[in-house]
Amino acid sequence: MSDLPPRDPNESDPFEDIVAAETERDPDLAVIEAGSRTLRTQGGPPQADVPARPSDPEVDQALRAVEAELATRWGETKLEPSVSRIAALMDVLGEPQRAYPSIHITGTNGKTSTARMIEALLGAFDLRTGRYTSPHVQSVTERISLDGAPITAERFIETYEDIKPYVEMVDAQQEYRLSFFEVLTGMAYAAFADAPVDVAVVEVGMGGTWDATNVIDGDVAVITPIDLDHTDRLGGTPGEIAQEKGGVIKQDATVILAQQPVDAAQVLLKKAVEVDATVAREGLEFGVVSRQVAVGGQLLTLRGLGGEYHEVYLPLHGAYQAHNAAVALAAVEAFFGVGSQRPEPLDIDTVRKAFAGVSSPGRLEVVRRSPTVVLDAAHNPAGARATAEAMSEAFDFSRLVGVVGASADKNVRGLLEAFEPVFAEVVITQNSSHRAMDADDLAAIAVEVFGEERVQVEPRLPDALEEAITLAEDQGEFAGAGVLVTGSVITVGEARLLLGKG
Repeated sequence: MSDLPPRDPNESDPFEDIVAAETERDPDLAVIEAGSRTLRTQGGPPQADVPARPSDPEVDQALRAVEAELATRWGETKLEPSVSRIAALMDVLGEPQRAYPSIHITGTNGKTSTARMIEALLGAFDLRTGRYTSPHVQSVTERISLDGAPITAERFIETYEDIKPYVEMVDAQQEYRLSFFEVLTGMAYAAFADAPVDVAVVEVGMGGTWDATNVIDGDVAVITPIDLDHTDRLGGTPGEIAQEKGGVIKQDATVILAQQPVDAAQVLLKKAVEVDATVAREGLEFGVVSRQVAVGGQLLTLRGLGGEYHEVYLPLHGAYQAHNAAVALAAVEAFFGVGSQRPEPLDIDTVRKAFAGVSSPGRLEVVRRSPTVVLDAAHNPAGARATAEAMSEAFDFSRLVGVVGASADKNVRGLLEAFEPVFAEVVITQNSSHRAMDADDLAAIAVEVFGEERVQVEPRLPDALEEAITLAEDQGEFAGAGVLVTGSVITVGEARLLLGKG
């Protein structure tokens, strides 16, 4: 039977209590507690994956107050394509984003994992790093990291209070108030300058040209694979989307290009020529030489800008993560001038140590055994295809049960079609976000993709997990089954809490 304890009907449901407490807030700010992480000292390894709610009630109350204020602003799905507001904020803050060099990352999938790998490599070479990524899996403080760990709740609050007067000043001068994402971006850049960091690793929120992060001049621009997502805002083809994402390519920068669709590659290469940027392309100047499945991950040989790196262990599953690793390595080589100012490769032992310590919460993350439950935040067809392929390669399940809760603004049919070959059955559910697709609406599409006999509906995520685990625990011909929870970062974050991760 399942490890999830049965509920007493007379007792309150802790998960429902959390959701109820967050109903008046933007779901992107709903902090799901699980795990713990402490800020490491410079040069030390990260201690854990995600932060918990503050244990001090006063700090927790102060953090909730900041989250509540941020929730009054435009959420990340409401955009006005301009960098004028964030540029005005940077101006009154004294241009903190100019205080350190930056590596700027855009693309459709793989940005956060690549950012974490770049951060790990830079930290292994004794550089103090700042990392800004989105969205968060469980806590908004995850988005701003120093030295490989999220800033503490106390520092998050302090940073917000420091820039709040300037935010209000800009609000008064602009047609629209700064958005949630713009304020967080300002906080990140200010926190990095205050630390101070040696280098910032910055992931765009959406697109590139008019993304709030694009007030930096990234010395290295990284573009992970481009596919169709946010087509209503970015364009209907990879080439059109590349027009927006190419905005991160700045004058005289070095561009690290993951493998791209032909039309996207043409657009990006043209932009690089226009600004006299140097380009390194996966499959030509760098790439994955070989990979083999290993216990808990994979063993890689990577070709970098300065030569080959053998026997690199990466504790992450999937071919796509190997390609992310090649991109990350090339980005760090470019940052250090390998292939241009210096011919020799990076120290192989340091590279191996860095990759061996990489983690990426919510990306093919095993959170339970017997039966095995895997979490993956795939939320578009391209990401789902990569996840489905990696599941088949990395796990020897006799039968895989899916739990899917997706956002209504995504290509859910394409997502489900990508998972159809690997899911024996699928349990359709929904998360607590107001963006979540109604479970019945999602199930109607799932029935068309999977057939009625393979689809179950459990609108409450706890019930969906319970049902999927029970299905996976069936004996007989179905012994050795597993569960994959996917469809949304929010679904994954809430499942992490329910399954007691951390």
